[in-house]
Amino acid sequence: MSRIIPRVVLSVLTLAVALYFLRIAISWPLGLYNQGVAFNLSNMIGLTLVFAVIFFIWSVLYFVYNYFERYNKSLKLEASVKEIELSNLKSQLNPHFIFNALNSIRALIDENPEKSKQAVNQLSNILRSSLATGKQELAPFEDELRIVKDYIGLEQIRFEERLKATFEIDDESLDFLVPPLMVQTLVENGIKHGVSKLTQGGSILLKTSVKDDRLKIQVRNSGAYVNGERKSSGGMGLDNTTQRLKLIYGDEATFKILTEKDNFVLVEIEIPHIY
Repeated sequence: MSRIIPRVVLSVLTLAVALYFLRIAISWPLGLYNQGVAFNLSNMIGLTLVFAVIFFIWSVLYFVYNYFERYNKSLKLEASVKEIELSNLKSQLNPHFIFNALNSIRALIDENPEKSKQAVNQLSNILRSSLATGKQELAPFEDELRIVKDYIGLEQIRFEERLKATFEIDDESLDFLVPPLMVQTLVENGIKHGVSKLTQGGSILLKTSVKDDRLKIQVRNSGAYVNGERKSSGGMGLDNTTQRLKLIYGDEATFKILTEKDNFVLVEIEIPHIY
């Protein structure tokens, strides 16, 4: 702007002066030329300023129009990039989830065929729900909760008494929209990198609360972090979650993970209400 404004002002004044003398040149063959009027200083200054104001207003309208045109194009480009990035993250997430679920079922086939059939039904419900929301940027938390319960039910068949699950769900949270499979990913990470590593097993708690039109989601699982990292490799689930939150909510969402007392890991997400 510091370079454009002086150039615009200079151009406007130059065009105004040029138009004034062009007006004199046109009036000559038309028989309207009057030297006393044409070269009167007050007339020259007055008409030149009038022309300059007209050119300046036109310039402002031109720049404003082009600014909003470019702004709209940049928004469309940003939205396209965002959609591509989200699609890439989802394409990473779904195979990751399916692979782990199939591993759970495979472990049951020889050991307990009846439970493996039940597990297949639960996996079918999960996949049906995930396919229904796969093309959506956001999904109702109620649908996400249903997927989480099916997933935990599937894992409880494999872990039996070693996995205990508790839900503390605020009724108001069911009205919120969340990224599809986000909560399921957090629960899966808690079981895979926390509970499954403990000989005696452990528990997982999903808790939600709503305050000031913001949804807080807490996933607490047995396990521990060492120097801010899991004792085993964390995989791509948490990185995937943080990237999706950034893309969808920008700086409006918060994400934190920490080790609590009594050997528990807490993952906490807070997101705004999107209507």
